[in-house]
Amino acid sequence: MMKHRTALISALAALVAANHSAIAQEPPAAQEPAAAKAATAVFAGGCFWCVESDFEKLEGVSEVISGYSGGLMQNPTYKNHEGHIEAAEIFYDPSVVSYRALVDYLLRHIDPLDDGGQFCDRGHSYTSAIFASNADEWADAKAAIAQAETELGKKIVTPIEDRGEFWRAEDYHQDYYKKNPLRYRYYRTACRRDARVRTVWGDSAGH
Repeated sequence: MMKHRTALISALAALVAANHSAIAQEPPAAQEPAAAKAATAVFAGGCFWCVESDFEKLEGVSEVISGYSGGLMQNPTYKNHEGHIEAAEIFYDPSVVSYRALVDYLLRHIDPLDDGGQFCDRGHSYTSAIFASNADEWADAKAAIAQAETELGKKIVTPIEDRGEFWRAEDYHQDYYKKNPLRYRYYRTACRRDARVRTVWGDSAGH
């Protein structure tokens, strides 16, 4: 389930030193994010490195934390998060960007037609999801999905689920795209994430 991404990182490791698994022993961090007072949303869209990278480019978003959600296991880790999926907690200013706009943005940065994972990462751990915490968020998510289905002419399989506990991932996963830009870019390109998004969404990709 998680072997494909590790294989891609291992291939790059021959060129740029230690690979992704070499630091996989670091325990989860417990620090509070700097944007703790902002509104939050939790989404899943495959590799949380990529979701974090995409959302941190969006105006109104102050911080994104990589982690795990959707399961019952307590204190999940990268090596053992059975039942959970990779997710991201988005800290945002509602006066700048709405929850609905965040959902629209998510859908156009993933493949919402794929229920078996995302891009080269396969299995439940890499599936997409919208975790809604109240009736307004459920309504916004449903409206965003309905619009996306109309636009694509296909059924969106990204589910809306009740938001549960979000578990912060290990420190080395946070801002991975900034800390390891070459390895991150290699992984993202080899996984054909952006190419697939463009295939699904055309001119709407990334909007």
